[in-house]
Formats: sequence, structure tokens, C-alpha cells
Amino acid sequence: MNNYDRDGELESTRLDRNWNELLQELRVTQTGVQILTGFLLTMPLQPKFDDLDGFTRNVYAVAVSLSLLATVLLIAPVSMHRLLFRRQLKESIVLTGDKLAKVGLGTLAMALTTVAVLVFGIVFGDRVGQVEGVVSLALFLVAWVALPLVISRRSRR
Repeated sequence: MNNYDRDGELESTRLDRNWNELLQELRVTQTGVQILTGFLLTMPLQPKFDDLDGFTRNVYAVAVSLSLLATVLLIAPVSMHRLLFRRQLKESIVLTGDKLAKVGLGTLAMALTTVAVLVFGIVFGDRVGQVEGVVSLALFLVAWVALPLVISRRSRR
């Protein structure tokens, strides 16, 4: 028996479309988070890394941790799909992949904010780095959370 949603779309078609849209979004973010993680992992190999103070090293450790976590979360849906392929679990894969992507994007925003604190702190001093971190976080919240919420509310009217 075919299951249709309220818009008349087959449920299997909707799940396939949602999965493909999620994959497209993940492709965009995966490349960026992998480049960010690679950049951060090379920093200790730089000659001046030993000159960093304790605060800057701690910020670096947080940035690496968040970047690695974002990498794991944003790649997990692909791995999950591969392991569960052809087991009739498409709806679970799509729903879980969506949640992993949302948490991954939030983690990526925190990682990039921390990287802003790190880089601006190294270049201009800790205070400027902290201010830049607040500004970066505010920009992420506006662009990635507030703007979609405003669009969603407007579309309901």
C-alpha cells in the first residue's frame, strides 16, 4: 500500500528528496569543517606555537575539540547511511541525519567562533580576540538561527 503525505507526495519519494537535500547541505559544510580541522591540527607544528601563553593554548584546545566534534557530527549521517543501507530504515536515517546536521552546524558555529577568538587574540591581543568572538557568535546566531525563524514566521502568516 502506498503512503501519501498531506501534499499528495509518496512518503518514500519525500524521504528520498529529504535525504538528497540533506546530502547537498552536508557536502557544503563537510569540506569547510575538514579544511578548518586540518588547519588547526597543523598549528602545533609551527615554530611560534611554543610561544603561545596558557590562555591562547586553552582556546586552541577548545577550537580543535569543537572542530573535531563538528567533523564527526557532519560526517556521521553519511556513515550511518552506508551502514544501514537497504535495511528499510530511510525515515530513521533522514530524521537522525537531520538532527546530527543541526547539532553539527551549531558545533561548527562554536568552533569558528573559537577560531576567531584564537586568531584575533594572537594577532591583536586577548581582549580583541574576545570581542571578535562575541561578534562572531552574534553573527552566527543572526544568520543561522534568527533569520530562518523570521522567514518561518512570515511564511505562516
